[in-house]
Amino acid sequence: MRSDHEYRIGVEWTGNRGSGTAGARAFGRDTVITAEGVPGILASADRPFHGDADRWNPELLLLASLAQCHLLSYLYVATREGVVVESYRDAPTATLETSPDGSGHITGATLRPVVRISAGDPDAALALHEAAGRLCFIAASVAFPIAHEPVIEVIES
Repeated sequence: MRSDHEYRIGVEWTGNRGSGTAGARAFGRDTVITAEGVPGILASADRPFHGDADRWNPELLLLASLAQCHLLSYLYVATREGVVVESYRDAPTATLETSPDGSGHITGATLRPVVRISAGDPDAALALHEAAGRLCFIAASVAFPIAHEPVIEVIES
C-alpha cells in the first residue's frame, strides 16, 4: 500500500545588510527555516562560505536529518525484534568535497551510534543497524555512501 506524505517549510533570507547582493561580501548568508507549529531554525552558510558559525548550515542539517532518521528507524526495528533500547547517542560525521568552480558534494557520512540495551540479543541489536539503514527515508534519498560504526552496550540488571 503506497502512501504519499507532503512536507512544507519556509525559508527566508535575512542577510540583506542594506545593499542586497551588490557584492559577494556585501550580504549575510543568514536564513530562518520555519515549519508550522515548530520553532524556527536559525541557519546560515558554513563559515568557509562566508556564513555565521553560530547558526546551523545546510551540511549540518543534512547530517542531522540522516542521523535522526537512522535513530528513529533503529528504534522501530528494535521494538519489532524485542530489543529494549534504554539510550541512543550518535556522533556522526560527513565530508564535503568542493571543486575550484565552487560546486561540491558530500562524499560520504559515517554514523557512530552507541546504543544501550536492557533486553534482547546484543548481536541482533548490532545487526539491526543494517535493517534501520535500509528503512531510513533520508538514507534512501541521498547519493553518497553511509557507513555505520555502531556500538552496543548491555545494561546488566
